[in-house]
Amino acid sequence: MNISGKTLQDLEFTTVLQQVAEFCITSLGKQNVFEIKPIVNRKELFRELHLVDEYLASFENENRIPNHGFDNITESVKRLAIENSFIETDAFLKIATTSVTVNEQIKFFKKFKELFPTFFELSQQVEFTTYIDDEIKKIIDISGEVKSNASSNLKQIRRGINNIRGKIGASFNSALSKAIAAGYLDDIKETIVDNQRVLAVSAMHRRKVNGSLLGSSKSGNIVYIAPQATLAYSREYQNLVYEEKQEIIRILRTLSATIRPMIDLLEDYITFLTHLDTIGAKAKYAKEINGLLPAITKEKQLYFKDAYHPILWKKNKDQHLNTVAQTIQLHQKQQIIVISGPNAGGKSITLKTIGLLQVMLQSGLLIPVAERSKTYIFDTILTDIGDNQSIENQLSTYSYRLKNMRYFLRKCNESTLFLIDEFGTGSDPELGGALAEIFLEEFYNKKAFGIITTHYSNLKVLANELDNVTNANMQFDERSLEPLYKLFIGQAGSSFTFEVAQKNGIPFSLINKAKKRVETEKVRLDRTISKLQKERNRLQKNSESLEKQKSKGQEHLENLQEKEQRIQDKLAGFQELYDNNQRMLSLGRKVNELLNKYFQTNNKKELNSNFNKWVADEKVKHAKKNPIKPKTKSQKQKAKIVAKQMQETIKKVEKDVLEKVVEVRKEKKKEEAKIAKEKANYNFKVNDKVRIIDSNSVGTIDKIDKKSVTINYGIFTTKTSVNKLELVEKAK
Repeated sequence: MNISGKTLQDLEFTTVLQQVAEFCITSLGKQNVFEIKPIVNRKELFRELHLVDEYLASFENENRIPNHGFDNITESVKRLAIENSFIETDAFLKIATTSVTVNEQIKFFKKFKELFPTFFELSQQVEFTTYIDDEIKKIIDISGEVKSNASSNLKQIRRGINNIRGKIGASFNSALSKAIAAGYLDDIKETIVDNQRVLAVSAMHRRKVNGSLLGSSKSGNIVYIAPQATLAYSREYQNLVYEEKQEIIRILRTLSATIRPMIDLLEDYITFLTHLDTIGAKAKYAKEINGLLPAITKEKQLYFKDAYHPILWKKNKDQHLNTVAQTIQLHQKQQIIVISGPNAGGKSITLKTIGLLQVMLQSGLLIPVAERSKTYIFDTILTDIGDNQSIENQLSTYSYRLKNMRYFLRKCNESTLFLIDEFGTGSDPELGGALAEIFLEEFYNKKAFGIITTHYSNLKVLANELDNVTNANMQFDERSLEPLYKLFIGQAGSSFTFEVAQKNGIPFSLINKAKKRVETEKVRLDRTISKLQKERNRLQKNSESLEKQKSKGQEHLENLQEKEQRIQDKLAGFQELYDNNQRMLSLGRKVNELLNKYFQTNNKKELNSNFNKWVADEKVKHAKKNPIKPKTKSQKQKAKIVAKQMQETIKKVEKDVLEKVVEVRKEKKKEEAKIAKEKANYNFKVNDKVRIIDSNSVGTIDKIDKKSVTINYGIFTTKTSVNKLELVEKAK
């Protein structure tokens, strides 16, 4: 596949990627979106398109894809790969969370593989294992602390730390009580300095309190002293804290060594979740622009129905403006389209719409087109759009375009889509136009598909002469001098040069002078084209009006059909309810009848006998309607034999019936032939009741004149020939 960076630049593909990236939920996802390029491998392309389509469909059903947000663990995985290294506890927790997230996705897509077949296939490429999460959770708790039972040594150290903390607290409280009693302390009593409790001693009493001076207040009235008894415990506490830290590092190194063999799997996790984020962003973007997956055909064709340029659509939507949809089709009989019409009429945007949508699709993005759209995957997409004058290479616009045409001619083949804006411009109109004709014929002969825009009349004429090249134009309202931005295929368009000049405030006198200098035939041709366009616009409005009326009628008919169906459903429900009620009434009447008889005779034995007989009859009826399915092996075998016998009986009956049907058909044919012969030989008479063959109306013969017959239908008469009649009833 050959889609160059220049083509992507011409079609503003990067702007689309920027809009897609806004829907990503991770930094890696955004980075991945900006690296999107047309996908060369077709199998991979179809897989990507189906993934996005399945994700988009998940918005409409109840089984939404679970959250797949994740922290960027790339650096942690790189560090983990280094021998004898370790990572911090929060990095381990992020790895564990990533593992859980991936496992949830794998389980979800396995459960709903019928709804998400492509996602199921993708998720099966990643190994499902809880090993990573389990090993990390054994060592680190949910708050990010290493668990005390991670090792017996750590458990012992932490027990010692808790013991020392208790002693520090007790010794400090003792010193505090003594200092308070002696009146050595300031009003604040105590404070914290360097993460340890200290006594707030009045400066005048500082020598009376045993301990280490750790500082003073700004005024110097208070000094902060750590009691001597507490200091001894603090040194022991610091030693234990150091030992705890060293033990935690040792545990984390061991955990790192345990997880290190899973590095490849962790990289698979990152790749899978990044890809999932990218697909999700594509799907959310598709939902915003009403994108869908058109049919992709093996036959070379392109049919975009009601297509929008997504960048223009979004811009217009933000400004509350309407965007006109375009429908365009390329196939073997319409290989190249030459679009003409006024400047600012929408020619270039139509060209870019087709190119951008095709590039988006071939990059795994859904596109804003209507249902029943379809297209082909082109090997090469070539573009020449806009003024590409190169100051660095000292090339003029025309030189640049000639260089581009040379590239086109080298790359162009039958699997190419080319898009050229303002074809042939940049040089002398006659010479440039002639060269453009030759290029167009070359593209045509190479069976390439393409769309070009031009103002050159010779290219419009050539398009009319070549079999599979079609003229098209952008519609223009001649009264308001406003472009309609609607593409019409089948006719070249006027450039409306003088009309556009008039709209832009050029004096009428100058326009008239210009008209006089132009060849008369050219003006006449342009005027004729303008009139044709005006007439076509009127006809198209009528057509659209009729189409709307037809659509409303169809909608009304569908509403009536829907109401009729609802009524039928209700009637069926009422019928079922009525049948159930009738059955319950019947059962009630029978019970009532048995009770009345019992009340009269007071004979319990007769009551039991009649009741049991009635129940047995009902059971037989129920069994006929609801036959019991065989359960045991012998019952199933017996059921098979009975079924086989029934099948043989049915076949025998069918054979006998078919033989009789053949005989009856023979007799019927003989009878029909006899009747046909009688009818053919029948001489029609006045007052015979007859009908014309293939007609339903019956009339009476009023008059017979040789082979001509007058038939009276009561309110009118008609004449026909005798051989067109068939007899209904002879005259009495």
